[in-house]
Amino acid sequence: MSAFMKGTLLLVVATFMGECVEFIANMVLAKELGEHGLGLYMQILPTIFLIIMLASFEMPVSISKFIAEKDARYHQSMLQHVIKLTIIFTSVLLAAVTIILPYISTFDTYHPLLRWLVILLIPMISFSSIARGYFMGKQQMSKIASTQLVRKLVQLGLLVFLFQLFEFQTDTAILIAFCTFVGSEFVIVFYLIHTFFIQYHELKRRPREALPNQEVRKSLMAVSIPTTGLRIFHSLTHAVQPFIIKIALVHAGVSEQAATEQFGMLTGVAMTIGFFPAFIGHSLLIMLIPTVSKAYAIGDFNRLQRLLQQVLKGTALYGIPAMLVCYFFAEPLTSMFFKSSVASGYLQILWPYFLLHFFVIPMQAYLIGLGLMKDAFYHTVWSSIIQFTIMYVLGSLREFQMEGILIGLNTGALLLTLMHYLTICKKIGLSHFSLKKLAEENR
Repeated sequence: MSAFMKGTLLLVVATFMGECVEFIANMVLAKELGEHGLGLYMQILPTIFLIIMLASFEMPVSISKFIAEKDARYHQSMLQHVIKLTIIFTSVLLAAVTIILPYISTFDTYHPLLRWLVILLIPMISFSSIARGYFMGKQQMSKIASTQLVRKLVQLGLLVFLFQLFEFQTDTAILIAFCTFVGSEFVIVFYLIHTFFIQYHELKRRPREALPNQEVRKSLMAVSIPTTGLRIFHSLTHAVQPFIIKIALVHAGVSEQAATEQFGMLTGVAMTIGFFPAFIGHSLLIMLIPTVSKAYAIGDFNRLQRLLQQVLKGTALYGIPAMLVCYFFAEPLTSMFFKSSVASGYLQILWPYFLLHFFVIPMQAYLIGLGLMKDAFYHTVWSSIIQFTIMYVLGSLREFQMEGILIGLNTGALLLTLMHYLTICKKIGLSHFSLKKLAEENR
C-alpha cells in the first residue's frame, strides 16, 4: 500500500499543479476568445477528443493492465507485438480520417487548417500511448506526472506568448488555441517515446520469453475494445451534448447565439471550476487500474475490499469540502472568467453532478481492473439515455430552459454512480451500504 500511496501522492501533486496551470490557460482563452468564441471552442472540443481517443485505442489502459498482471520476462515480447499492431492501426486510421474529415460539417464553421491539426495528432497520440501504458503498468508515476505538468505549462506559455504578440480574429484565434495544444503534445510525445525506447532496449538484455502474437492480441483487445467502446460512447455523448442543449434551448424560445453563449458559460466556466478537484480522482484512476488488476489476478479480495473503502473515504474527504467552496463562493470564482451571475448559478445547481463524478472516476478504474468493462459500458449507455431525455424534455420548456438541462445532468450522474457502486460491491464481496465484508459464499 505504501507504493500505491506514494505513487498517488506524486500524481496528485503534479496534477494539481497542472490543473492550476490549465485553469489559468482557460482564463486566458476566455479573455481572448470572448463569450461567443469560447462557446465555439468548447463545441468543437468533444469532436476532436473523440478522434484523439480513437487514435489511442485505450492502449494505455490495456498495456498497463497486461504489464501489471504478467511476469517481467514477457514484457519485451508483448511490446514488440504492440508496436507492430500500432503501426498497422495508425496507418488505417490516418487514411480513414483523411478521407472522412473533409465531409464532417462540424468543422465548416472553423478555420480550414484545423482539420490538418487533428490529422497531425493521430500518429503522435497512437505511439505515445504505448509508452504511457508501459510506464503506468510499471508504476513509474514520476514520468506520467511530469509529462502532464510540462504539457500544460508549454501550452500556457505558447498561449500567453502568441496572444500577447498578435491580434487575431475569432476563427484564427480558435485555430491558434488548438495549435498550442498540438505543440505542447509534440514536446511530451518526443520525451515519452525517447524514454520508452531506452527502457525497451534494457529489456532486451534481460531474460525473456516469447509470447504468441494471438495471445497478446487477445489479451489487449479484451480490454481495449470494450474500453474504447465505452470511451467512444462517452465522447459521442459529449460531442452530441452541445447540439441537444442548443436545440432544447431554441425550442424553449432562446436565440441561437444566446444558446451558444450559455453553453460556453456552462462548459467553459462552471464545468472548468466544478471539475477542477477531479485531478485527484484521475490520479487515483491511473494508480488503481494496475493495482486492482494485479490484486484481482491473484485473488486478493481482502486488498480489493480494503482499497475500495479507502478510495471512497478519500474521495469524500476532498469532494465534499470542494463542493462547499464551489457552492458558497460561486460568484467570486466565476467572476475570474466573466462578470456574470449566470455561470455562478450553473455552478451552484451542478454541485451533485461534480461530486458524484469524483466517485465515478475511481470506480470506473475498479471496473476495468476487475474485467467489468462491459458493465461500465452498459451503465454509461443507460444513464446517458435517461440524462439526455430529461435534458431535452425539460430544457425545451420555457419555465425550465437551462435549469432543465442542469437537472438532467444531475440525474444522469446519480444513476451512473449507483450502478457502478452496486456492481463493484457485488463483485468483490462487500455489502452495498455498510461497506462491510459479505460472507464468503456471496463473493
